[in-house]
Amino acid sequence: MNSTLPPSPEPGAPDPSSAPQFGMPAGAPAPAPQKKKRGKWFIAGGCGCLAIIALVVASCSAIVMNGSDDGEDTSTTTDSAPAAVEEEAPAEEAAPEEAAIEEEVPAEEEAPAEEAPAEEEAPAEEEAPAEGDVPAEYTSALNSAESYSEMLHMSKQGIFDQLTSEYGDQFSEEAAQYAVDNLEADWNDNALKSAESYSETLHMSKQGIYDQLTSEYGEQFTEEQAQYAIDTIVADWNQNALESAKSYRDTMDMSPEAIRDQLSSEYGDQFTQEEADYAVENLDG
Repeated sequence: MNSTLPPSPEPGAPDPSSAPQFGMPAGAPAPAPQKKKRGKWFIAGGCGCLAIIALVVASCSAIVMNGSDDGEDTSTTTDSAPAAVEEEAPAEEAAPEEAAIEEEVPAEEEAPAEEAPAEEEAPAEEEAPAEGDVPAEYTSALNSAESYSEMLHMSKQGIFDQLTSEYGDQFSEEAAQYAVDNLEADWNDNALKSAESYSETLHMSKQGIYDQLTSEYGEQFTEEQAQYAIDTIVADWNQNALESAKSYRDTMDMSPEAIRDQLSSEYGDQFTQEEADYAVENLDG
């Protein structure tokens, strides 16, 4: 038997039972499938509202983010302003300290100026003392100088050297200078007496005595004082040459010709050639 059942509808196809039936009276209520279509429009409208809400939220978030960025810049600017003020404050306070330092510097530099006069007055203590206030050392130096002048007929420079020599009296230079400056002596007469001593005891020539009187290793008289002495002295230069020749013969066994050369040599006794010849010719006399 052939089946008369209608075929099953395909999935998704409308239900034949829901199709309107011809011959239904007017004014009948709408079938249920139309209500389902309204539900689809409602879902679509809700999705649209959600999308609008999402856009609004995103816009608000962007505004909030921009506001927060501006707030950070403002806070940074606000925070940096006091820093500038704090850095300028020490500069204002430093000015009085620098002024105080500048005012103190001249006070420190003025201290040596007060001590300068004391240092400049030091040489005044080394000057020769006034009369009536002579140190004992100065008096002793003067007494020694007088003795050297009267007994040894020394020159002014010779006495000064003797007073200050470490091998002599060892007085200070100030005491020795005081002594020779206050010594009452006739230096020409001292030179003459020294020349007479050289002539009588050593039988020296006229030129030999002059050199001895002016030598820095001898008497240290001035040239004028020495010239006065040899011009004033009373001496027999021929006799002095003969006495020197006899000394060379007796003590050194020199020949007459050697004696002649020694007496007339500029490095020897410096007698004149005539005086040397006289001495040699009278050796055996």
